[in-house]
Amino acid sequence: MEGLVLPQLFNGLSVASLYLLAALGLALSFGLMRVINMAHGEMLMLGGYLAFLTLSLVPGTGGILLAVPVAFVGAALMGALIQLTLVRRLLARPLDTLIATWGVSLILQQAARDLFGAVGVEVRAPDWLAGSVQLGSMAFPTARLFILLATLLVLGALALLFRTTRAGLHIRAVNQDRAMAAMLGINVGRVELMMFALGTGIAGLAGVMLALLGPVTPTVGQSYIVPAFLVVVLGGVGSIQGTTIAALMLGLVSAVAQIFVDVSVAQLLLLLFVILFLQVRPQGVITTSSRALDG
Repeated sequence: MEGLVLPQLFNGLSVASLYLLAALGLALSFGLMRVINMAHGEMLMLGGYLAFLTLSLVPGTGGILLAVPVAFVGAALMGALIQLTLVRRLLARPLDTLIATWGVSLILQQAARDLFGAVGVEVRAPDWLAGSVQLGSMAFPTARLFILLATLLVLGALALLFRTTRAGLHIRAVNQDRAMAAMLGINVGRVELMMFALGTGIAGLAGVMLALLGPVTPTVGQSYIVPAFLVVVLGGVGSIQGTTIAALMLGLVSAVAQIFVDVSVAQLLLLLFVILFLQVRPQGVITTSSRALDG
């Protein structure tokens, strides 16, 4: 039994890492602006296709290291475009924002089908990512270890951004009291643009990680967008710490459930777990106080 449980728990950690990378952008944008970006899954897809193009041009280790910043910048620029053209204009109309970003997601999916086909493309990762690390009697896939490391680096970078930089100070000020931050001279619109682009950029990184595990398809992001929303709700809206804990919880619950049942039933049990947890603690794992939308 131990030989089955421990590898499955490790898989749960890697799945939790993907959930977290997919959910961080939603947590950042929704926590600050209360905007639900229905095209967020397509940012993962965009990151995956950018990784495919980068590794096609620059194969090997250099390619995967180059694909990470390319996917981040490409998805961040797409997010900035969506924020400037749609989200900013519809900020006071959340339902319209939801519908508009859903339309963007459909457009991006169709564009991917036209450019790359509906079947999907395989990312040719370096050979060292195709192997495994042997520890005792257990073998840990190198690609999943790489995903765990990338997730830890992203969390560390966000912690440094929020706690040690002037931009992070402005972000925290806007999140705490939007009107007062504006009165003190902080450009609230610029902060919102930066956060939205940062969130979609992190989703692009998640797309690179997904591309290491399977083919990139026009709908690849849709497989993770629902769990990402569940992570945000479970973690507590706008809380990075809560989002991290919630992603870990859902990844491990899903992995343990799959020991006893198939994947579809495991997804149902995951949803039931979230519902029951929110019945006991409706505010989520961590409660955050924010007046970002006041005034």
